[in-house]
Amino acid sequence: MVLPEQFKNRMRNMLGDEYQDFIDSYEMPRQYGLRVNTLKVSPEEFGEMAPFPVERIPWIKNGFFYKEGIFPARHPYYAAGVYYLQEPSAMTPASRLSVEPGDRVLDLCAAPGGKATELAARLKGKGVLVANDISNSRARALLHNLELFGAANIFVTNEIPARLAESFPGYFDKILVDAPCSGEGMFRKDPDVIGSWSSERVDFFAKQQRSIVKSAVEMLRPGGVMLYSTCTFSAEENEGTVGWLLEQNPELELLKLEPYEGFSEGKPEWGGGNETLSCCVRIWPHRMNGEGHFMALLRKRTAGSEDERKRLEQQEEKQQNRVKRKKKEQPKAEGKLEAEEKKHLEAFLREGGAQLPCGRVESRGGKAYLVPEMPDSVKGIRFLRNGLYLGEFKKGRFEPSEAYAMYLSPECYSKVLSFGAESEQVEMYLRGETVFDIKVGEKCKNGWNLVCVDKFSLGWGKLSNGVLKNKYLCSWRKN
Repeated sequence: MVLPEQFKNRMRNMLGDEYQDFIDSYEMPRQYGLRVNTLKVSPEEFGEMAPFPVERIPWIKNGFFYKEGIFPARHPYYAAGVYYLQEPSAMTPASRLSVEPGDRVLDLCAAPGGKATELAARLKGKGVLVANDISNSRARALLHNLELFGAANIFVTNEIPARLAESFPGYFDKILVDAPCSGEGMFRKDPDVIGSWSSERVDFFAKQQRSIVKSAVEMLRPGGVMLYSTCTFSAEENEGTVGWLLEQNPELELLKLEPYEGFSEGKPEWGGGNETLSCCVRIWPHRMNGEGHFMALLRKRTAGSEDERKRLEQQEEKQQNRVKRKKKEQPKAEGKLEAEEKKHLEAFLREGGAQLPCGRVESRGGKAYLVPEMPDSVKGIRFLRNGLYLGEFKKGRFEPSEAYAMYLSPECYSKVLSFGAESEQVEMYLRGETVFDIKVGEKCKNGWNLVCVDKFSLGWGKLSNGVLKNKYLCSWRKN
């Protein structure tokens, strides 16, 4: 692997005696990992039932290594949202943010969803996860992965951080900022990144990160906790950004992260000399089985300065005025289910013996959503999804969505058709084909069936006289 000379010189100055070990790590094979979806299976159970060899990642409770040449994304369990493929060190930030059920959580730079899916699983359907990405195409990939995981209490947005900060002043209990960066920890995983590296890009991202974390702090409630992370090694983007953030926001304090023997402390001299920067954590590829990461955990001690308190008050007043204007502009607001829509939804739920969790069901554009509690200030925010998409009302009936299927477990629906992971039938289903010769049984009956692989939901099918009409979402089907 040919690394840029300027990059090597920078790393030589940073690492000193460890430099050669660091360079030698680039000749080692990259690390492969997957993270288990604890909404669907426990790590212990997955370790026993894994369809290919895996090994526990010692610093990630639900993480596993797998070997090169194994392709977990081709297995039906991937389509069932049983696990997410993720580089081992990249699993660490979400694992070190102490999210609890009921929290208000923000993943500010969330796409493609490696960390957001873990945060959603930790919420266990309680509270809310706002998952944002500035890129519309990446936000769509983010939504897809959250749906695969069966996440319900989500608000997937497509906004710049400053715009979100206007709508969520002092709102979140926990915030994750896995910031855009120069990607020096990606070189072994994706050698194409090497060609785009330059010291100018390091400076560019360091400047961008300051703008992002500034908005993040405005959205953190007093007493709330924020984790900042990158997948790069440069001092400017790591200790430098965190040191600047502490200087600008005296109400912030650095907290110690849950330790692991392979973690390295941050370097205060790389971030302006603030001694508390030693609380930061670095993951180096020559010290651990990972590609590299940086993390800093910060808590907001108070509401900040008088200027900040005034700014929050002004933002709240501005949002209240905006909401009032929106209400005037939208005399016929969508939301409440029509009587006919409610009847069709309830008929579907009765047919399958299903119950919706507590929450408000809304209708938008002929589609039903189970929406989380959100402040009025979110009106006007660009979003891709608010809550769990339940399904669509079509010609006097209700048709359930793929997202709802992924949310349900087989125990929660009375009509279930389960295929074995190695069966040809499950492959036919995932390709979108009609499946024949289905035998009606105690759980499998005519009408809408929740189609599963083993005990994990995959999607819907409509059974009639032994023939399963495939309702698997077209855009999710295997080629």
